[in-house]
Amino acid sequence: MNRKSAGSPHPIVLVVGTTCSGKTAFGVALARRFMEEGVSIEIVGSDARQIFRGIGVGTAKPDEDERGGVPHHMMNVADLGETFSAARYAAEALLCMEDIYRRGAYPLVVGGSGLYLRALVEGFFDGPEAQREIRERLEAEASTRGNAAMHERLSAIDPETAAKLHPNDLRRVIRALEVYEATGRPVSRLRAEQKAPRFASPLYIGLRYPASVLADRIERRVRRMLQGGMLDEVAMLAEMNLTDARVFEGLGFREALALYRGEMNEEEAVQEISRLHRNYAKRQRTWFHKIEGVNWYDPQEKEFGVILEKAHDRVSRYLGLESRMEGSS
Repeated sequence: MNRKSAGSPHPIVLVVGTTCSGKTAFGVALARRFMEEGVSIEIVGSDARQIFRGIGVGTAKPDEDERGGVPHHMMNVADLGETFSAARYAAEALLCMEDIYRRGAYPLVVGGSGLYLRALVEGFFDGPEAQREIRERLEAEASTRGNAAMHERLSAIDPETAAKLHPNDLRRVIRALEVYEATGRPVSRLRAEQKAPRFASPLYIGLRYPASVLADRIERRVRRMLQGGMLDEVAMLAEMNLTDARVFEGLGFREALALYRGEMNEEEAVQEISRLHRNYAKRQRTWFHKIEGVNWYDPQEKEFGVILEKAHDRVSRYLGLESRMEGSS
């Protein structure tokens, strides 16, 4: 039976990286490597779109073959019309992890949604419940005064939060103003009062490709998506009147729908969706490089098997499994 090491009562291993960096395949290979040694590893997804049931191609959700017999969690847990917050993701993922630990296995978190990962590892301030009347009033004010004026207003009451938000990130600016009006306290102060991080020493395994190589991988994936069923998925969402739902915020969904409707040709769609993914990858790189202690591996520099073994050895040490491995050899 697997046991958590005494020095790490809540171990958590995370495989992170940009979109199209091979996280899923690597996570499955790593889990299977441990399974060969009798150590149970189960994957906990951390993708803001793969949580939705009923769509898979447009979100690059791994199918049964790609999962390689490794149990996966936090996929297909939300209905298409739901709004699924980072705080809700963290709460449900923690329940999954508690069950995994209870069964003597270890969780391996795999994903690129930085906000979800932060919510899971550090805890995430979600604030009070939405105040519809306040929000609608603030949105009406923004439509007349403009984004910059709303950001200036936030700067006056909560300069710390305002400094982290672009003036055009109106949704979060309004949310911060809403929280202040509802509680009388700035978001930055409420965040500072939240409890300590859930995991004191998470282990991050990062995969990264040079930008030019990643761009080629992205374009090839986009072509596979568009030819493999993504158009049918976006058409279904449109028929269900879900084009304004959170699920439809997935990268390339609107462009794929335009292609389906004949408003864009395939090459235009490929190039535009690829551009969106490249820009997203840039934001992800910025996010992940702010995390201290990520163990980065470049698949272009070493053979996949070499990287897998290095990651396996590092995870084994982190989980305190070396003695067990030596005893079984």
